[in-house]
Amino acid sequence: MNRGLILKFESLVQFRGACRQLRTLSYRKVSRAQWKPVQSSAHPVWSALYPQFWQKDKLIGIALSQHRHLATKEEAKRKKKKIPLTRGEVEIRQKMTVEELARAMGKDIDHIYEALLYTDIDLDSLEPDSILNEDHIKLIVKKSGMKYKSAKLKEEKERENTDAVKRPPADPAVLTPRPPVVTILGHVDHGKTTLLDSLRKTQVASMEAGGITQHIGAFLVHLPSGEKITFLDTPGHAAFSAMRARGTNVTDIVILVVAAEDGVMQQTIESIQHAKNAGVPLILAINKCDKPEADPERVKKELLAHDVVCEEFGGDVQAVNISALKGENLMVLAEATVALAEMLELKADATGLVEGSVIESRKDKGKGPVTTAIIQRGTLRKGCILVAGKTWAKVRFMFDENGKAVDAASPGIPVEIMGWKEVPSAGDEILEVESEQRAHEVVAWRTYVEQQEKMKKDAEVIEAKQKEHRMEYEKKQQKLAHLTWRQRKAELYKANKHLMFSKPKERTEMDKNVLSVIVKGDVDGSVEAILNILDSYDADDECKLDIIHFGMGDISETDISLAEAFNGVVFGFSVKANESIKRLAAKKGIKIKLHNVIYKLIEDLKEELNSRLPPSVVENTIGEASVLNIFSVTVGKNKVPVAGCRVQKGLLDKKLKFKLIRNRDVIWKGSLSSLKHHKDDVQVIKMGMDCGLSLDKYIEFNIGDEIICYEEKEVQQTTSWDPGF
Repeated sequence: MNRGLILKFESLVQFRGACRQLRTLSYRKVSRAQWKPVQSSAHPVWSALYPQFWQKDKLIGIALSQHRHLATKEEAKRKKKKIPLTRGEVEIRQKMTVEELARAMGKDIDHIYEALLYTDIDLDSLEPDSILNEDHIKLIVKKSGMKYKSAKLKEEKERENTDAVKRPPADPAVLTPRPPVVTILGHVDHGKTTLLDSLRKTQVASMEAGGITQHIGAFLVHLPSGEKITFLDTPGHAAFSAMRARGTNVTDIVILVVAAEDGVMQQTIESIQHAKNAGVPLILAINKCDKPEADPERVKKELLAHDVVCEEFGGDVQAVNISALKGENLMVLAEATVALAEMLELKADATGLVEGSVIESRKDKGKGPVTTAIIQRGTLRKGCILVAGKTWAKVRFMFDENGKAVDAASPGIPVEIMGWKEVPSAGDEILEVESEQRAHEVVAWRTYVEQQEKMKKDAEVIEAKQKEHRMEYEKKQQKLAHLTWRQRKAELYKANKHLMFSKPKERTEMDKNVLSVIVKGDVDGSVEAILNILDSYDADDECKLDIIHFGMGDISETDISLAEAFNGVVFGFSVKANESIKRLAAKKGIKIKLHNVIYKLIEDLKEELNSRLPPSVVENTIGEASVLNIFSVTVGKNKVPVAGCRVQKGLLDKKLKFKLIRNRDVIWKGSLSSLKHHKDDVQVIKMGMDCGLSLDKYIEFNIGDEIICYEEKEVQQTTSWDPGF
């Protein structure tokens, strides 16, 4: 067959194949992502043999690529087709992208960019898939003259309340008498612990640091008459206000101890207020009556001003003069307490599930989390499942105030409980539940409720911050409203440029003026008391106080690592730090401050705050001189003003600093260039002597000017914070 015919036939076959491809493509939906035209520079095999047909193949490729381009453009147009929406209303949701918002509004992306021109968003970095802030979404919709509505989220199924609650009031027929719970309140060092010590014949006061009760204690006292009284000994120190308030919430009777020689003091008034708030009757114990300066009548009269009226003045408050140290009239006080308890007819239900209250809690090294509690209903036994706050316990052991193991605790009896999973907070309500599974349900519910409340509070704080930021931003924008977008950007850059260079320095200054603190205590109440004091700190402008961690138990390696990370100080109250911990702290340069008396801990903390404050420079005047005459001398080609002076006070020392005062205003500060006495250069001019002096700067003197010689000293500043004791 002729070679020319073969070539023509091959050309027709190739052209027919290309036409078939074009026809197929016209019916197929092809997206840009699916179809990627391949540009190949290699000739097909047949074109290598027959190069004259390469041009035809190239033309076919161009035709195909043009068809693909048209297909993808049509597809994009279909994608960008505006979605029909309710007139003037846009459904928005959080974390919408630019493209999604444009689609929801029925606008193109350029419209979104245009609406964002006058906001704080950097348009250069904005892409169609960039996520928009909810505030910006709302702003864009408003600027477009539309209204927005939030998209409905799937409503979370309401969680069933699985909390444990107190039982209904018991039938009066099942109630049995119980010991009264008596709280001893009063001012610090007025003899509360000594009184309790005398009543129960143990040496509690000698064990307390400085003779001041550091945390609350609950004790059962057996009287010679056979009666039992549960006493709560609360600290009288100003720091422990919250603990005194808790003591009155679980008590039946308050014994108010007032020292006969001191009278009514600050914590005395506060204790009266706690008793009134709790609706608890008072018995007045006037202590230290054995002292010569004692004046019990003055105490009774002072208490009248606070609505505490003793029986001899026509009131209902029993007053007993005692001496806790010598044991005088203690039985009279106990009998008065028992008599008042009988009048109150104190009874409780000793059956059923246990109810009680946490008086104090701590983490014991050998026992683990331990609580001291008062049982208010039911009888507590080993194996009971209890919940308190967000923790639970299976009672492993119980101890009385002397550390003796007990098998059961009835209403009104204080008991120490072992078996808690975590340390509950002092003041938490104790409730018995049926099983461990039920305890888990209760704890899970309480944790959930706390999380919900926290989320709600956080949302409110975030919203307030956003509002504040928005207002601040709008004010800045108003100032720059007359400028173009580019001019505004340039102005903002200029305004913030210096911050880029000052940030490291500012960070250093900030670290210097921050005291990071870790607080560890023996019991929950002690830590709470310290934190309450630190909450009153109001000198952040001088030095910021940052509590980075607090807890119970001895100082640990974790505390040291945390202190190292924040350049902090570890404060321990009635806790220990073993030798290995001390060595580790010394190696890392961490301070550990251990104290047994709360006011000494606070004083130490104040000293640490003082050490963080920058020293202030104080001018100490050494001498004063008056200008009596004015001269002018020529030095080289320059005329130098010279003052003829007489020293009125102290002396003038050329090595020190000087200042020139005219009409009570400081004109100049610096040093002297010369100091002469009778044409002789001297270093010191004493009081009453005349001299001539010139300054290191050209300043003309006036007769009557004062020359002050002074020295500068750095003085350590002290914090203005007053913790109140």
